[in-house]
Amino acid sequence: MNYQAINLSEKLSLFNEYWQPKIVGEFNGHDLMVVKVKGEFNWHRHDDTDDFFLVLKGNLTIQLQDGDAHLGPGELYVVPRGVEHCPLASEEAHILLIEPKGVPNTGDIQTAAVKEAI
Repeated sequence: MNYQAINLSEKLSLFNEYWQPKIVGEFNGHDLMVVKVKGEFNWHRHDDTDDFFLVLKGNLTIQLQDGDAHLGPGELYVVPRGVEHCPLASEEAHILLIEPKGVPNTGDIQTAAVKEAI
C-alpha cells in the first residue's frame, strides 16, 4: 500500500514539453495526468467518454462549436462525450486531466501523444 501523497507541482517540474500528458496516478481505471499547455491544441472529440480539465495554474479556454468555456486556476470543465472541442492557452498553463485508461488525447489513437508515467 502506497501512503505517499502525489505532489503535482513536483511532477510538473519534471518536464517542459507541451500537450504531452504525464500519468501521475490511477483512480478506478482512470489515469490521473498532469500536462503543460501553451497555444492551441487540435479540434477533436471523444466518442466514448467525457473530457475532464482542472486548471492548476494559468488560464485555459475550451473552444466549443457554440461558445467557449474560460477557466482559471481552481476551475474545472467537463466536455461531454462526443462534443467537438479545442483547448487553447495563450500563456503556459498547467492542467490536471482524468481519463479512462487508454483514451487517446486527440480522440484518435493514430495522432495521440504516448502517455508515460512519471
